[in-house]
Amino acid sequence: MSELRELSPGRLAWLRFRRHRLAMIAAGVLVVLYLLAMFCEFMSPYTPQQRNARAINAPPMDIRFFDAEGQFHLRPFVYDLELTINPDTWMREYEENTSIAYPIRFFARGEPYEFWGLFEADRHLFSVDPDGSGYIHWFGTDSLGRDMYSRVLYGARVSLSIGVVGVGLTLFLGVLLGGFAGYLGGMFDSAVQRMTEVLQSIPTLPLWMALSAALPAAWSPITTYFGVTIILSLFGWTTLARQVRGRFLAMREEDFVIAARLIGANDTRVIFRHMLPSFTSHIITTATLAVPAMILGETALSFLGIGLRAPVVSWGVLLQQAQNYQVIVMTPWLLLPGAFIVITVIAFNLLGDGLRDAADPYSSLREQ
Repeated sequence: MSELRELSPGRLAWLRFRRHRLAMIAAGVLVVLYLLAMFCEFMSPYTPQQRNARAINAPPMDIRFFDAEGQFHLRPFVYDLELTINPDTWMREYEENTSIAYPIRFFARGEPYEFWGLFEADRHLFSVDPDGSGYIHWFGTDSLGRDMYSRVLYGARVSLSIGVVGVGLTLFLGVLLGGFAGYLGGMFDSAVQRMTEVLQSIPTLPLWMALSAALPAAWSPITTYFGVTIILSLFGWTTLARQVRGRFLAMREEDFVIAARLIGANDTRVIFRHMLPSFTSHIITTATLAVPAMILGETALSFLGIGLRAPVVSWGVLLQQAQNYQVIVMTPWLLLPGAFIVITVIAFNLLGDGLRDAADPYSSLREQ
């Protein structure tokens, strides 16, 4: 136990966090998802709006190492899809044409793109024939023949970033208003409390719907993106503000706070230099658990058609195609963005649990 006390609080928290295996796995999953989102232009074989008229509502293609004759190939490949129309249901049906195979090439040239709008490139992690005669659709295609794998990765950039940006604004408002309310008290505290009570009494989803519907349809996609982010943030800070207020009410009579005031520190310095650092671990945990709520909020608004709109690509926008039961039955792969949402939300919740357990490393390690 004496060796543990010689370690810094950050080191102790890290040791405790490493023992939470699910949290470590969740952190790894989130790192992979955010890397895919950051480099989606390179990781995707196509741009999100590129169409393939030969594969409309095509199912996911199998990546193979063995051909129809059982021969092994070191380079993976996919078979061409042959379209037929079912005479009874008039539905599109695709079957693999084993006479035509498209080898998968890595770091190959393909559709040109602008990486983060900074420079042009045409290298992709994987692709097939650069002349356009072949194609690969790992997650299938939508009703316009657009590659779902590419669109899911491009949508990850928007959906994952809106969670981080939205939580950043939420933290700023919650810590600022809650901190000053708990430290100053009086009329300012009463005003903040009444405001949080009013906001928390309003049903969240209808309020989001009303404010999102008020966004001008003529706004550009990037303006709409920030508009939805601000709307989600303006009504997510109340819970954190109350938590910060309660903690500051308990700390403002502590000896180190009184000492800081006696040596002439102003209120802002006392709050942000002395009181807030002792509350940082809880704030980080709260922020981690708040990101899924932001992602789900954007998904709900976009799914209902009042959040982000095409040509913006987000997971919520992609799920708009799966609103019809018949569409889900015929093309179930259109629900794949929902699977990514579920994985992301579970990963953030597990990561938040691990951070919460690591917030008090002395007590948690002593129990073991």
